[in-house]
Amino acid sequence: MSQKKYNIQNNPFVVPTDDGKTIKEHFGLASDGNSQISIAHMKAPAGWSEPFQTPEFDEFTFIIKGRKQFIIEGETVVLEAGQSIKIEKNTRIQYSNPFTEVCEYIAICTPAFSMDLVNREA
Repeated sequence: MSQKKYNIQNNPFVVPTDDGKTIKEHFGLASDGNSQISIAHMKAPAGWSEPFQTPEFDEFTFIIKGRKQFIIEGETVVLEAGQSIKIEKNTRIQYSNPFTEVCEYIAICTPAFSMDLVNREA
C-alpha cells in the first residue's frame, strides 16, 4: 500500500504567548518539523505589538479580518482584510495592531519561522 501524498492538519501547534496573541502553526518547525516553510493562523488583539525584528526569512501575510500595522524600514503601512504583503528577509520590521478590533491573519514564512532566525530587538 502506498503512502498518502497529502497531510491534513487537524491539530496545529499552539504557540505559547504572553501578549494575548494566538498563534496556531499548521505547518512548520514546531508542528511537523518542516524547516522550509511555516504556515500559521494568527489573531492579534487590539493594542498588541511586537519588538522590532530583522528576520532571516521572507514573510507573507494575508489579512482575514481587522487591520494590521507594519513599520518597514521606517515606513508605516496598514493592511486591511483582503490585502496581503510579502516582506523580504533581512528587512527591519515591527508588527502591531494599534486598532480597536482583533486582527486575524495568515502568516507564511520561507524558510520556516524560527526564534533563531527572527532576530528580535530587546
